[in-house]
Amino acid sequence: MASIFNELKDIFIKDKTFIDSQGNLLKNKIVESALKLDENLIKLLLQNDRIKKHFFKDINGVGVIVFDKEKFMKFIDNKEFLPDSYTAFKNKIGLANEEGKYLAKSKEVVLVWPYKDCVLEGGQGKPDEKRREIFHNVILAPDEIDRLLEPKVFTNFKRIDKDGEHPLDEFKRDAEINRKRGLPEDTITDNLVIKGNNLLVLHSLLKEFRGKVKLIYIDPPYNTGSDEFQYNDNFKHSTWLTFMKNRLEVAKELLREDGAIFVQLDDNEHAYLKVLMDEIFGRENFRENIVVKTSTPSGVNAINVKRGERLFKLKEYILFYSKKPSFRFNPLYVKSKFNINYRYEITKENGKYIIKDLMKVFKDITKLEEYALNNFEKIYSLEKNNKKAGEKIKKVIQESKNLDDVIEYINTKGEKVLIYKGGVFIPLKERIVKENGKNYFGTLISDLWDDEIFQTNSTEGGVNLPGGKKPEKLLKRVLELTTKENDIILDFFMGTGTTCAVAHKMNRQYIGIEQIDYSKNSAVVRLKNVINGDKTGISKDVNWEGGGEFVFMELMKNNEAFIEKIEEAQTETELLKIWIDMKQHSFLSYKVNIKLFEKNIEKLKKFDLGKQKRILLDFLEYNELYVNYSEINDSIYNINKKDKMLNYNFYEGRAI
Repeated sequence: MASIFNELKDIFIKDKTFIDSQGNLLKNKIVESALKLDENLIKLLLQNDRIKKHFFKDINGVGVIVFDKEKFMKFIDNKEFLPDSYTAFKNKIGLANEEGKYLAKSKEVVLVWPYKDCVLEGGQGKPDEKRREIFHNVILAPDEIDRLLEPKVFTNFKRIDKDGEHPLDEFKRDAEINRKRGLPEDTITDNLVIKGNNLLVLHSLLKEFRGKVKLIYIDPPYNTGSDEFQYNDNFKHSTWLTFMKNRLEVAKELLREDGAIFVQLDDNEHAYLKVLMDEIFGRENFRENIVVKTSTPSGVNAINVKRGERLFKLKEYILFYSKKPSFRFNPLYVKSKFNINYRYEITKENGKYIIKDLMKVFKDITKLEEYALNNFEKIYSLEKNNKKAGEKIKKVIQESKNLDDVIEYINTKGEKVLIYKGGVFIPLKERIVKENGKNYFGTLISDLWDDEIFQTNSTEGGVNLPGGKKPEKLLKRVLELTTKENDIILDFFMGTGTTCAVAHKMNRQYIGIEQIDYSKNSAVVRLKNVINGDKTGISKDVNWEGGGEFVFMELMKNNEAFIEKIEEAQTETELLKIWIDMKQHSFLSYKVNIKLFEKNIEKLKKFDLGKQKRILLDFLEYNELYVNYSEINDSIYNINKKDKMLNYNFYEGRAI
């Protein structure tokens, strides 16, 4: 297949406007025409479907297309000025304006770094695995990008419930649930747990879930050197930024218009990610930078403090962005110290209100607090600062100063408000926080979460991930703040499945994606425990008794299967057997000369096992890691009828 650049050349050569007398392309003329949105240029570009796909955007699928002239001009410019470069950015990281010039006096800035204009596939299968990655440049290699990000074939489908694992017959699409949440009636309503490369899975989800996800919460690698982000050490910071940018861009497409995203991380990359997310989601959609207290100032790290090397690390951050500025969260009350202003017990007898000041009954504040929390339905505070009240109620408040009786006032919401002696009674019941069956006094949530939200049992959910697992209480708060029942929740760094476990217990639909195999501590193990009535975490708070189900599936591997075999090989003999299999069933790079390699295979045996592995890995075509959905009927993959049917059902909502 011809490259897009060659196809463009063929198009322009046919038009004398864009070539000189020798038949050479007049690139400046092409750029000038693009800037002017020249009608002749647009018509030429629309003649070719591949060109149309790359340089025109379909607006919300309504049949209106828009020419992406910036992308088009970058393509032309890069081919002229950077023929041998993978990246258009300079070899340093810093703030720049949208034209790529480093920050001077411009108020509008974006973060730039090497390989920002690339896609990092980010394949990883084990927490301690280091892997050399290929950067695909969006402008210079659009053909490779298209193939990499095409929807993939899924396999190994299972429906898992309290009775165990069952073959999947079809995906559920509950029309009633979808109507209630304002989604198309044929939207999939199954909980999904998907194993495989998260970038490729996210792109595969677009057809079914674009614009349907209410909340995304992710706890990505922190890029500390001790976490699972083990990619190329030579440009690790740039790699991490590219890795995150690729995934956040597609994540945004999956969000509903009233959706939100929460990204938790420490201070290692926090400042950089804030600028990156401003660029992707828009500064106007930045909601909060939440600080979460995650530790206490004690333990083995004290020696570092005593040496004056570094302070205790007690916090992490959660960056909170919405899809649109109109987003509104659900106000929450969180545990706080009791406010003794809630001291009035109000009852009504024979049509008359009786007010008792509990400060005169209980001399011990602890006793007052205990009584108030146990009888919160009839406990109030008297609020006399009513400057922000409406004029009508202010008038009634003023009248009440000269009366001994309580006045019942019906506000604009139809709610009954009790007014007394120039003040308004505020009910305690609005501030009650229930936890583990006990009542606590609450205060409205802030951007500092320094309560007990991060205290957790390391084996919560029946799985263990030391140093990496987030507590269920934390995720419960995030879900309560932003979602309601049946909303779709997405976590594409699923880990041991905290997000999905909490969503399951709170009756939210979830999609979890994980590419690292955590074996006995995997999310699948945890969710099976949840279905069977797991009693840890938030179970008591939400009266969890078990039940429900989820669908498991994974990306169908192609060359990825050979990569895993090579990485797991323990001997040279194993590698040579893998090579024989590769010759017959893998997609090898076009650079590989099989006959020449076979002739010199004895040279391979002189290298250590690590180098032997690297050589075989380099032979594989990295754009053929997984099977593309568009090739599901290709006989070379030998995909069985049941898998074909379920893929059709997922992508098209139909059977074979």
